[in-house]
Amino acid sequence: MALIEAVHLRKLFGEVVAVDDVSLTVESGQIYGLVGSDGAGKTTTLRLLVGALKPDSGSATVCGHPLASQGEQARSQIGYLSQRFSLYEDLTVLENIRFFAEVRGLTQQEWLPRCMELLDFVGLAAFKGRRAGQLSGGMKQKLGLASALVTMPNVLLLDEPTTGVDPVTRQDFWQLLIRVINQQELAVILTTPYMDEASRCHRIGFMRHGRILVEGSPDELRRKLEGRIVEIRGGTVAELRRRVKKLAGIEDIRAFGDRLHLRVRPGQADLISAQIAKSRRGTTSARAIQPSLEDVFIYLSDYDNKPAGKTHA
Repeated sequence: MALIEAVHLRKLFGEVVAVDDVSLTVESGQIYGLVGSDGAGKTTTLRLLVGALKPDSGSATVCGHPLASQGEQARSQIGYLSQRFSLYEDLTVLENIRFFAEVRGLTQQEWLPRCMELLDFVGLAAFKGRRAGQLSGGMKQKLGLASALVTMPNVLLLDEPTTGVDPVTRQDFWQLLIRVINQQELAVILTTPYMDEASRCHRIGFMRHGRILVEGSPDELRRKLEGRIVEIRGGTVAELRRRVKKLAGIEDIRAFGDRLHLRVRPGQADLISAQIAKSRRGTTSARAIQPSLEDVFIYLSDYDNKPAGKTHA
């Protein structure tokens, strides 16, 4: 069942087109990832879906309620976690969750057991009396998630929920999120700059200049570059780049740590791998690999910028 539907959403700020003809559908139990660089339109899309902004054209429906005509009913089904910590730093952890529960009309008999259950769930029960301003970045994100869940929404909208926290906290947050989805069958849209997080989503939409360039499952998107990524190792990145930049058939060269990823033209991966390996008598490793989502994102960004008839190299 589709809990979130957006149809041809468009939003302008003056002459700037922030969201351009965005359509998407998210079903119960699904995570939809919006991925793109800063300014791509991800946050504006979420604000349109939560009803904080009105579109200039297009429409959105949440749990069967059109935002344009049934905004309050739609918003009652949404839990929203903004990119920046937006809770009250002078209030305690428990007071913050209580505030959001009572704003949504929950009585003490309803919100108190629910709040304690959530604090235990996110690992903050021992800190219920601590002021929110004294929490670490990761704990603030967990408090934000608990506050978004207190009214038992059917839809979660999360705007870069793990930006600025350490890798361990990111992992903890995702474990919490997956547990919530499995238990409550929510529909989730999240924005993220991290490709490892995008790979956990059921579907991904790559955004650029306010448009969704392409969407699909992680595997579907990786298949767009099947057989076209060659990884090379050996020597410094600068040395490797000098050796391969003049080879025919290479469309793009990118450093990934101490390795290079070459995006090659279709059918050229084995030939280029052999040429590179032969040039140093085996001291350089060159092999065709499965594309990563980073490879796909770079490809889509390059393709979107490429003038007609030109090949990026």
